[in-house]
Amino acid sequence: MLPSALALCLFLVAVSSNLAIAIKKEKRPPQTLSRGWGDDITWVQTYEEGLFHIQKSNKPLMVIHHLEDCQYCQALKTVFAQNEEIQEMAQNNFIMLNLMHETTDKNLSPDGHYVPRIMFVDPSLTVRADITGRYSNRLYTYEPQDLPILIENMKKALKLIQSEL
Repeated sequence: MLPSALALCLFLVAVSSNLAIAIKKEKRPPQTLSRGWGDDITWVQTYEEGLFHIQKSNKPLMVIHHLEDCQYCQALKTVFAQNEEIQEMAQNNFIMLNLMHETTDKNLSPDGHYVPRIMFVDPSLTVRADITGRYSNRLYTYEPQDLPILIENMKKALKLIQSEL
C-alpha cells in the first residue's frame, strides 16, 4: 500500500508540474517596444533616448502617441504595421518612438492632447509642427485612409533634413 501511495504522489507531482509549464507557455509573450506598430522596426523607449539618437544618427524622430484602448489608434496601428512602404521607411530612415503617455515637451502637443497623434522631430531638435495631417481641428492625427498623407509626410520630414545638410 505504501509503495502505491508513493507512486501516486509522484505521479500527481509530475502531472501538476507539467500542467504548470503548459499554463506558463499559454500566457501572452512579453510586449515589445513596438506594441504592434512594427516588430521589425527598432524602437526607442523614451523621448529623451529618441532625441539622443536623432542627433547621433542625423535621422528624424517619428513620435506616435496612442492608447491601447482607443479604437482609432488600433485601426491606425493595424494598417501602419501592414504597410510595407511605411515599415521600410520607419525601419531605415527614422528613429521611432510610440508613447502611451504624454512627454514633458509641450511642443509635442501644440493643438492639444489627443490620440492617435503623430509628430516629427528633426535632428536639430525642432518639433516639425509644419508637418500635419488633413484635419484642421486635430492637425497631427491620421486615420487608416490617411496612409498616403502619412507616407508623404514621412518623405517630407526626410527631405527637410536632406535640405538642411
